[in-house]
Amino acid sequence: MRAGEHASSTQETTIYSLAEELSLSPSTVSRAFSRPDLVRASVRERILALAEKKGYAPSRVARSLATGRHGLIGLLVGDITNPFFPPLVRAVEHAVNVIGSGVLLLDARSGGRPEHELIRQVIGSVDGMIMASPWAPTPQLLGAIGTTPTVLINRAVRGLPSVTCHAVEAHLEAADHLVSLGHRKILLDRGPAESWVAQRRIAALRTWAEARRGDRVELIEGRRRQASHTRGRNQAAEMVADGVSAIISIDDYTAAGIIEGLAGMGLDVPGDISVVGCDDVLLGQVMTPQLTTISVPGPELGGIAVDMLNRRMAGEKVPSISLDGQFLPRGTTGPVRAR
Repeated sequence: MRAGEHASSTQETTIYSLAEELSLSPSTVSRAFSRPDLVRASVRERILALAEKKGYAPSRVARSLATGRHGLIGLLVGDITNPFFPPLVRAVEHAVNVIGSGVLLLDARSGGRPEHELIRQVIGSVDGMIMASPWAPTPQLLGAIGTTPTVLINRAVRGLPSVTCHAVEAHLEAADHLVSLGHRKILLDRGPAESWVAQRRIAALRTWAEARRGDRVELIEGRRRQASHTRGRNQAAEMVADGVSAIISIDDYTAAGIIEGLAGMGLDVPGDISVVGCDDVLLGQVMTPQLTTISVPGPELGGIAVDMLNRRMAGEKVPSISLDGQFLPRGTTGPVRAR
């Protein structure tokens, strides 16, 4: 075997060798990996097919040096144990993979560190940030992200594009539904004080209750606590201590805990107490009876956020978007029982 042949057979596959074999420019091959949206589909498919055949995968470090991009999108979620977030994370990962990047996932409740510190820790390693339901005060949030392109999910901050679910009307529909079933003393599970979504919900339902005072409707506001199944179960007795006949929970995860806690007290849902959740996660759909809830399109929010961020990273000015929630009456609400 001649020396030249041996060298050729063991030569490492690079962007340049791929370009030579395909009779393309190295910059075109590079863009097929770093900015696939800028390469014609037929050309990109030829490049990717040959790269797969040769076992070539671009180095993330090399791509960062060549393009000024890290190939990573940061995704901050409020609490990965909450069933609302995993489908959203999957939708974001799918959409990010399509544009040739990866996802760096941050769970805001996992390590006991403030959100803005978590963000500062990774902000220099990502091309952009998506934050789902962040709690950090606005000045700290803006200070942590600096000039990094950022899109928020279910939080509005002046100067940052966001995609939110306008679920207030659906909550008012749920409250009217309870009144139509004869409920007059309703507990509102307020959730955490830091939650932007929870605060909008509280404000709207306070106004609603004031308007329904002529119908002798009383809205009891529960304590401000983080959403969790355990918290719902442990505080179920406290929630019904004032003689309420219905509970509007902060989310489905907490609602499932409330229902478990009520069952432990010998109370039937919806026979004794009606319960309404929020998010329409799988947990609520497979319960018996199925959970009455407000549907929030988490995966759709995630996919839209990636599209918005991609455009933002390209220098576009991106307007905020609001989707509608939907009230879904199911099996955990029923007529008030005479006492």
